[in-house]
Amino acid sequence: MSKSLGEKIEQPVLWEELTWEQISALREDGMTMVILPVGATEQHGRHLPVSVDTFSAIAVAHGVSAKTGIPVLPALPYGCSLGHSKKWPGTLSLRPETLAKLVLEIAEWVSSAGFTRLLLLNGHVTNWAPLRCGLENVRHTYPDLQIALRSLWEIAPRIHQFYHQDAVNFHANCAETSVMLALRPDLVQIDKAVDEPDRSAACFFAYTVNKESVHGVVGTPSKADLDLGKQILETCIAELSKQLKHALVEGAPLESMPPPCTDAVGEFGPTSPTPSQGGS
Repeated sequence: MSKSLGEKIEQPVLWEELTWEQISALREDGMTMVILPVGATEQHGRHLPVSVDTFSAIAVAHGVSAKTGIPVLPALPYGCSLGHSKKWPGTLSLRPETLAKLVLEIAEWVSSAGFTRLLLLNGHVTNWAPLRCGLENVRHTYPDLQIALRSLWEIAPRIHQFYHQDAVNFHANCAETSVMLALRPDLVQIDKAVDEPDRSAACFFAYTVNKESVHGVVGTPSKADLDLGKQILETCIAELSKQLKHALVEGAPLESMPPPCTDAVGEFGPTSPTPSQGGS
C-alpha cells in the first residue's frame, strides 16, 4: 500500500509474519475474524501487470486490517480466470471447483485456530461464483464459522460507480488502471493503454475475453488518474472498515431478532385454527 494511504493508520496484522503464540494471543484478546484476499493472475492488456486483482485485494485488506486489527491471511494469487482464454500469455487460472475447494480447506484451519468469522475479499469478477460455492460448503461443513463474501466493487454503491463508469463488463479499465497508478505506478505502462468499448454489454450469452476484446481491455484506461485511484482505495478501506466493526459483533438474525415468546401449543404457535380463532 502506498505511503500516502497508510500515514495516519497503524500497521496491518499479517498472518504470515506472526508466530503461533502471537496468533493464539489474538484469539485470547478477543479477535474472532480473519480476512482472506483472493486475487488472480491474468492478462490486463498491454499496459498493466498480470497481478492487478491481487494487488488491489491485498491493498484494501491491509488498509482495513490497519484500521480494525483484523488479521489478514496470505492472499490467494490465483483465481478463476478461464474466461481470459489462452490468447494472451500470462494468465494462470484455477478451475472453479478448485477455488471453491481451496476456500473450504483454508476455512478448516481458520476454524481449528479458534477464529469464528471469515471474510473472503475478492478482487476478480469471475471469482465470485466459485467463491460463493466455497462459502456454501463452508457454512454447511462448519456451521459455527460465520463467513462472508465481498468483491471490492460491491463494498458500497459509490465504489460500484467508480468501477463501472466506463464499462459494465470492465477489465483493465479506467478504475483498475487508476488503482494501479496509486499502488504501483512503476508497473503501469500508460503509453501502451488502448481503450476498447464494452462490446458484450448488450449480449445475451457469455463470451470469453478473446471474443470481445482485441487487446484484453474493456473500458477507457487512457483516462486513468492517480487521484481517482487513491479515492477508490481510500473509499474501499473506509467503507469496509466501518462495516467490519459492526460485523465483529454481529450475531445470527434469530439472535438479534428473536421470535415472540413460544406457548404450549408449539414453537411458532398453533398449527391449525382453534374455535375462537376461526379459519380463513
